[in-house]
Amino acid sequence: MSSLLTETLGSLQNGLLAAIVVILLLLTANYQSFGLAVTILSTAPAVLLGSIAMLLLTGSTLNLQSYMGIIMSVGVSVANAILIVTNAETLRLEYRDPFKVASVAASIRLRPILMTSLAMIAGMIPMASGLGESGDQSAPLGRAVIGGLIASTIAALYIVPLVYGWVQQKASYKDVSLLAETEAEPEKQMELIS
Repeated sequence: MSSLLTETLGSLQNGLLAAIVVILLLLTANYQSFGLAVTILSTAPAVLLGSIAMLLLTGSTLNLQSYMGIIMSVGVSVANAILIVTNAETLRLEYRDPFKVASVAASIRLRPILMTSLAMIAGMIPMASGLGESGDQSAPLGRAVIGGLIASTIAALYIVPLVYGWVQQKASYKDVSLLAETEAEPEKQMELIS
């Protein structure tokens, strides 16, 4: 039985690492920047730290349920970081100061991030309490999610803007798209379309 559990936990660790690598590759392709992808994933260590700290504080173990909670928290934290980075990228040309852009983007997206995190934390409180039938089995999932979301919310609002500023400090203000806008005359644009 313990060998099966060890194998399952090993598979979950590999799955979590594979998910992070796939997310990194997708974000790199989407933003056409490895630095922005790393900026978004800078919340993942905070999720791991927050989840493990909450499990230790509540006396829960690292098991199948808590791993699932960590994976859920990573997904929410990546979504919150994407909100900040996407907003910062749209404001970057206007402000031309990456640290100011990051702080403005974080302040603009403060309410959606807090609403998402607080709603999910509130939804996990009944599960984390461990009450009811088989409550002890599902409690680690809720506790891991709560700890991960608390830490990732703080990281999204404080760490992501700092990492964004460092990464974008020397970035170009030119469009990196392969389909950059052309400055052709309207007649030539119509010829290109038809």
